[in-house]
Amino acid sequence: MTDPAVRVDTTSQVPPYEQIRAQLAALIRTGRLVEGERLPTVRQLATDLGLAPGTVARAYRELEAGELIRTRRGAGTRVAALPTGPRTHDPDQLTTLARDFTSAARALGADTEDILTAVREAMA
Repeated sequence: MTDPAVRVDTTSQVPPYEQIRAQLAALIRTGRLVEGERLPTVRQLATDLGLAPGTVARAYRELEAGELIRTRRGAGTRVAALPTGPRTHDPDQLTTLARDFTSAARALGADTEDILTAVREAMA
């Protein structure tokens, strides 16, 4: 994995493991991380982000459960082939992402109308 933009905001209401999971899932789904690409070890990513290894391990477990990565002894953790067929979203994860975005936007001083405008523009 070549310098992904995985960052953890410790002031966010979103738990660090979920921030890692969501960012890696987005990198995989958008093709910035491709099938077969090796991810850092749990210990290495935890060190890089200044987190406990258990936090990164939980994010990796959830990504494995979502079939986005696979871990093999001796081969490390790698990006899996994207599932074929219709993709469904997790409403809880969508709510978490929306809440995190809204909190960050409000911290910038945006009001509800500013936030809704930004979302509409992003979707256009």
